[in-house]
Amino acid sequence: MIMPGGGARGAVAVLAAGALLAACAVLSAGEDPPKLYTLTPKSTFDASLRPVSWQLVVEPPTASAYLNTSRIAVAMTPTSADYFAQSAWTDRAPLMVQTLMVESLETSRRVIGVGRDPVAVRPHYVLQSELREFQAEYYHGKPPLVHVRVVARLVRQSDRQIVASRGFERCVRAATDKIPVVVQAFDDALGGVLKSLVTWTVSVAPPRPLADGEPFPAARGPATGDDSSGCPRPSG
Repeated sequence: MIMPGGGARGAVAVLAAGALLAACAVLSAGEDPPKLYTLTPKSTFDASLRPVSWQLVVEPPTASAYLNTSRIAVAMTPTSADYFAQSAWTDRAPLMVQTLMVESLETSRRVIGVGRDPVAVRPHYVLQSELREFQAEYYHGKPPLVHVRVVARLVRQSDRQIVASRGFERCVRAATDKIPVVVQAFDDALGGVLKSLVTWTVSVAPPRPLADGEPFPAARGPATGDDSSGCPRPSG
């Protein structure tokens, strides 16, 4: 809309001034910035885990809208979804988990090449995953139980065949309900998932790259099913 007597330029000036005033109001009434937290990769693995000569790309995990955020998720009941106030991850949870997957695979020193970019790495396999659970649960009692679950699929790049899939789940009780202590429980729970996920990824495929058309051999370890520890089983 063109303002009377001012033309389009006057309308833009009025809109800009209004936006500036609104921004100032938000800043003056804003809360303190949230405290930021991050988690750590795994660096120690069983000495018997043999190295492989193939390359791997790790895609970002998919996640529900509830978990696809930098806010730290909390559930007071099985049917509620909320977040801790004034606390956040340093990145959206799926991207943070992707980074920790890549770093854990790198520090294992078992994979010749691992990264996020299929152009840079030219992978033989792609690790796809879904972040199913990543929250502190209060309905199992206090302090909260931190619940982490990742479902992973190893996909052969040449024909996009899923060669193995497996769920990894860990639950760790926080020592208190203070945020830094709850974050430590997240680190322990995700650490258990990462350690098992790296071991499975390296073990489930043959150690050398397969030629085009070469059949995929039987997996050396469990290719499917669930790897779970510390989590209450649903009743009924």
